[in-house]
Amino acid sequence: MANTSTGPGTIELGLDTFGDITLGEDGAPKPAAQVIRDVVEQAVLADELGLDYFGIGEHHRDDFAVSAPDMVLAAIAGQTKRIRLGSAVTVLSSDDPIRVFQRFATLDAVSNGRAEVILGRGSFTESFPLFGFDLANYEELFEEKLALFNELRKEGPVSWSGNTRPALHSQMVYPHTESGSLKSWVAVGGSPQSVVRAAHYGMPLMLAIIGGEPLQFAPFTELYHRALKEFGMPEQPIGVHSPGHIAETDQQAMDELWPHYAAMHNRIGRDRGWPPITRAEFDATAGPRGALMVGSPETVANKITTVAKALGLSRFDLKFSHGTLPHASMLKGIELYANEVAPRVRENLAKG
Repeated sequence: MANTSTGPGTIELGLDTFGDITLGEDGAPKPAAQVIRDVVEQAVLADELGLDYFGIGEHHRDDFAVSAPDMVLAAIAGQTKRIRLGSAVTVLSSDDPIRVFQRFATLDAVSNGRAEVILGRGSFTESFPLFGFDLANYEELFEEKLALFNELRKEGPVSWSGNTRPALHSQMVYPHTESGSLKSWVAVGGSPQSVVRAAHYGMPLMLAIIGGEPLQFAPFTELYHRALKEFGMPEQPIGVHSPGHIAETDQQAMDELWPHYAAMHNRIGRDRGWPPITRAEFDATAGPRGALMVGSPETVANKITTVAKALGLSRFDLKFSHGTLPHASMLKGIELYANEVAPRVRENLAKG
């Protein structure tokens, strides 16, 4: 059963994937269609093992299979019973907030109220030219569209005006959710302004910590709490999304992940001007203070516990897909995460 209790040791533990194109048993890249079916299988396993959340990211590149997460999530909804389902992240800036709300409200219906949406600008920008948006308007697009989405969350008549789309005047948007509320997070990478923006709308905060030291994000959580209070908003959950991989031993996890992580990092880095990653840099990022949650169940549980305590987390999502890392390795990692990491984390947090 998923963790639904409250009190000491309570934390939601989820999984995120970007549907990376993986290698098959023959060493060749799998077709995107098979990768999507594999993602469904991963989510079904996560549900069976009692994990709390399964998130799918949106990309529009040949190294990722999923460009329409809500469609894949709807397929997962039909094969699962308990696990909450959502995005990781929905690139709101290059989408229509009304269609985003409608799609996730529909997902909420077919999943019996298990849908969530995590809204962000995304670290990839391929969707902007694809859908006809100018990157020069990067900030304005997100600011305006988040403001509109916040009005849609109220599920009443919507009046809104801005520069990025036609105005709305007392417009109703359907379908409504059964509960009257779609859980909607704001994803933040490294911008204090985005933290304050999430607090302004009283929306939960999801910190994407993919490098550096997680504890350096403590000022962000402190800022979020202060801003919520200043805006007169009630306390909201804080979550963290971080990459990782779990195997029986630390060395096995590191060795399994390294070639796939390096290839992914260097491929993206060629587009962004990053130097190639070295094994020493990888080992440091996967070390005790680094953002990569890589190792044995005990090692990963201890790292998650440390971050959860320091940042006051209500949820931790492990981003378990990494470039060409094979499907079988991810399934094994999901089993270890659910059966060995999750109980350790909750036991550690219950101890205080």
